[in-house]
Amino acid sequence: MTAKDIWGSFGEPGRDGAPREWDARAYHVLSEPQFEWGRRVLDDLELSGSERALDAGCGSGRLTSLLATRLPSGSVVGLDRSENMARAARDTLATHGDRCEVVVADLRAVPFSNAFDVVFSTATFHWVLDHDALFAALHRILRPGGVLHAQCGGSGNLARAHERAEAVMTSRPFAAFFREWKSPWEFADAATTAARLERAGFSGVRTGLEQAFVELPDARTFRAFVSVVVLRPHLARLPTEELREQFVDDVTKLAAREEPAFLLDYWRLNLHGVKAR
Repeated sequence: MTAKDIWGSFGEPGRDGAPREWDARAYHVLSEPQFEWGRRVLDDLELSGSERALDAGCGSGRLTSLLATRLPSGSVVGLDRSENMARAARDTLATHGDRCEVVVADLRAVPFSNAFDVVFSTATFHWVLDHDALFAALHRILRPGGVLHAQCGGSGNLARAHERAEAVMTSRPFAAFFREWKSPWEFADAATTAARLERAGFSGVRTGLEQAFVELPDARTFRAFVSVVVLRPHLARLPTEELREQFVDDVTKLAAREEPAFLLDYWRLNLHGVKAR
């Protein structure tokens, strides 16, 4: 898969510097690490089976479908700000009938209040720069006694991978396109996140970081994965297919020189909190 294959669905960058759209089809296939991490997070979530749940940042709906299976007497709303992801999620969730619905919305302005028993989320919160505002919004949409149970990128996440990208960003012919670059991610540590959750009104707060490094097998797999999952905000700033191809090529060459080659240094931040009754 090349940058050309995925470029058409990126769309324009939003105010936070990250493009709103994803290639949902490619992400559905390539995001196996995110799916496996999310499945473990879901396994740790205690459910009675009758809750109304929100999957905040549902992506293509793979984990949303597993969540719905665990709620045979409940219901699930999948939320994503990407129209492409929402369309893919609707297809994924079609077998669950009217127990599942999908909405397109921004987590900074969640269109619900006092509506859910559970907010579940994986691989999403680090795309929101203001975590205080995010957690306040999620607290508002939970019912009393409701649970927030989530995982996202945490402190140190992809630091080496981003160093590779920055080395390419400052080289010719790319530097001119990154003069006003601002990171679109918030990778917080466990203590900062715990304090933010408590400020938002959550009790029983638990947070923690875990290492989740991924070593991809070869240059082709690495190139496809980072094009869709890691370098999306970078590629959105480049105006031509040729430049996007070259950018991914240069990052891949840097990764190939390291030992081990094609390593992605993921760190995951787990977080849990309860809204007081």
